[in-house]
Amino acid sequence: MCTLEFEDHRPLYDWVGISLGFNPKPRQIEFARLNLTNTVMSKRYLKKLVEENLVHGWDDPRMPTLSGLRNRGIPAAAVRDFCSRIGIAKANSECEYSYFEACVREYLNAHAERAMAVLSPVRLTVTDYEGQEELDFEINQTDEAAGTRKVKFGKHLYIESADFSLDPPPKYFRLKKGGYVRLKNAYIIKCEDVITDKSGNVVEILCTHIPESRSGHDTSGVKVKGVIHWVNAENCLDAEVRQYESLLRDADYAGQDFSERMNTASEKIVSAKAEPYLAAASDGAAFQLMRTGYYKKCTEGGKLILSEIVSLKDNFNKK
Repeated sequence: MCTLEFEDHRPLYDWVGISLGFNPKPRQIEFARLNLTNTVMSKRYLKKLVEENLVHGWDDPRMPTLSGLRNRGIPAAAVRDFCSRIGIAKANSECEYSYFEACVREYLNAHAERAMAVLSPVRLTVTDYEGQEELDFEINQTDEAAGTRKVKFGKHLYIESADFSLDPPPKYFRLKKGGYVRLKNAYIIKCEDVITDKSGNVVEILCTHIPESRSGHDTSGVKVKGVIHWVNAENCLDAEVRQYESLLRDADYAGQDFSERMNTASEKIVSAKAEPYLAAASDGAAFQLMRTGYYKKCTEGGKLILSEIVSLKDNFNKK
């Protein structure tokens, strides 16, 4: 079994099989190789990427090698599922990379635990809350048998800076001054005031909470449309988050050289705040970071690393 470029060699292989007296004669069957859009599949070009230090090595999470897929955290079952769905063809073609991601996302949605991390943190203080308490957090909403675990809630939190706006657009359901939102698996809060620096940047959000609105025991009668994630500022950990895009910028490569299509911004590293549960997990464990994506937990030099496996939604065509 071989790829289509070896079809021209079939007469030679047939002659060798007959001349050596094989009975029955071995048969050669050619198939189209699996090509993915926006992905470097040629061994020659992959070697060039490594030799020119455009990637970190053969096991770089952006590489479509076996070691690269393992390092990315791609589940083997998701790869097998993808291959079974697309089948085997005799004609040259390309599969959309987003379809491969969809298979990975579907598997992880069913199997990955949920956790919280804030990638662009801004401080939030619940001014009328004192002390600390443990709240129930769903391990995986798609698996009833997974149950819950405990997360610590306190007066000082971090939320995503994008989840608050001083000048919100219409139908903005996240946090705004005078507005309400629910903290995931916690309470409904109301923004009372905002502290900004000299440049007008938000440095702290001051809120009050509705004590009767605790998730699972809500008797407040208050309805809100927005739910945002958070981490406790008292016990959260610093984490390095690594996010990846395709190595090639666009699927339409007509008239373009391989080097002209390279996405020089295919790796992005940001500093984040993560709940301590992630640090306690074993290296290689996969998590869905709420409202962010699926990530693999790693440790390097004592530092907590969260390496992206796949986004929550298909953002492949984002400019």
